[in-house]
Amino acid sequence: MTDPIVPQVLAAATAVRVAGHAGAGGAPLAVHDPATGAAVTEVATGGPAEAAAALAAAKRAAAGWAATPVADRAAALRAVADTVEQLAGGDEWPALITRETGKRLAEARAELGLTVAYFRITADLLERQRAERFDVVPGIRHEVDVRPLGVAAVLTPWNFPVSIPARKIAPAVAAGCPVLFKPSELAPLSSMVLADVCARHLPDGLLSTVLGTPGDVVTPWLTDPAVRVVSFTGSTRVGRLVAAQAAPHFLRTVLELGGCAPFVVLPDADPQAAAETLVVAKYRNNGQSCIAANQVFVAAEVAGDFVDAFVAATRALRVGDPTDPDTDLGPLAPAGDPARMAAIVADAVDRGARAVTADAPLPAAGHYATPTVLLDAPADSRAMTEEIFGPVAPVHVYRDLAEVLRLHHATGYGLAGYVCGTDLDAARAVAGRLRAGIVGINTGTPNTPWVPFGGLGESGLGYEGGRPGLETFQSFASVAARPVEG
Repeated sequence: MTDPIVPQVLAAATAVRVAGHAGAGGAPLAVHDPATGAAVTEVATGGPAEAAAALAAAKRAAAGWAATPVADRAAALRAVADTVEQLAGGDEWPALITRETGKRLAEARAELGLTVAYFRITADLLERQRAERFDVVPGIRHEVDVRPLGVAAVLTPWNFPVSIPARKIAPAVAAGCPVLFKPSELAPLSSMVLADVCARHLPDGLLSTVLGTPGDVVTPWLTDPAVRVVSFTGSTRVGRLVAAQAAPHFLRTVLELGGCAPFVVLPDADPQAAAETLVVAKYRNNGQSCIAANQVFVAAEVAGDFVDAFVAATRALRVGDPTDPDTDLGPLAPAGDPARMAAIVADAVDRGARAVTADAPLPAAGHYATPTVLLDAPADSRAMTEEIFGPVAPVHVYRDLAEVLRLHHATGYGLAGYVCGTDLDAARAVAGRLRAGIVGINTGTPNTPWVPFGGLGESGLGYEGGRPGLETFQSFASVAARPVEG
């Protein structure tokens, strides 16, 4: 029997759910299909009243969930994971994700698989966490009491509308925190399915979802004393605004922001293998990933063979309908991104780069951009200094690793990096000199829910994933007790 949750979310057409009830206090929002550019539906949004109701529901749910035993919290997370896994095996939720974001169906299914992993692994991490006791001072026992930090505000983007919310919601719920969830306006329905799945297995009010303008929704949340942590994924520009709102109230803040990941091909690298790794690191999710390879640095010793292999792979990419299994790249979700890609390419060409593009023509309609390799990309071009967030790959040949590190550090970003080489010790040494929260050596997919992930510099602060991701939503009280002798 098909689970009715996706049709119910589509029929409700709302991005507001407070304590199990839909609301519609804000302006309606059109949702577009990037494959056609056409508006396909409208969703109801929330305003100040819905934001306040969500906050009130979170406060009511806080004490009861904080007192819920660890085993029961872990069981709830695993129940969410089971339902997501069931829905991932069908067609409706993956198709919805593809329809809203433009990512290929295979990648939509992979995102749901990652979502399952976040909930299950977080449950495991919670159960592995042990109370610490220390008998290091004579006559006194020190104990570390782990407590939920408080209500958590979770603000997420469109490019991974299910797995990024899961990466935040799972540890918050595990820690004992109620969640106020604001999804993206570009892919709200995909996120609402996750919110409704969570609602099946969590107490009323523990997770409320309100999509609305930041002034109507986020500001009231971040200025209320019950909210003690905010976790945001998005642009560096908006991250600064979130940080400014959080600072006066000393909120614990996790900001996973923009990136300009270096992809370093060492002189001893296998050119073909490195090119294949770059295809994944650059073009996964249509190039719209915060950890996507951005600056491609290739050693002169292997540049010829590497460039030939990567250009051939790029020229062979098929851009088109993301529901077609033969498609390699789908459309870009924001309507303005194809023009932004064209501007980045034009800037590099004006500065002396040579552009090589995919052979296949683009569809006539939709938000499509041509995959482009920028050969001899100048170090001062936008492609080498800004986050591209799309299928454009600037290639810069180097002869001195010091130049690579200088250009990398000059961006100010520090989210991800990649190194390709056959000598793993040498590759690890280079990885250690990158400013990055996560580095892939000979792999284009370095992340896993088991390990912490976070940025430095312009890429933000704080950690998601692994034990640090759980501890983000926890407070620790050290209690020193001396027995009283009668």
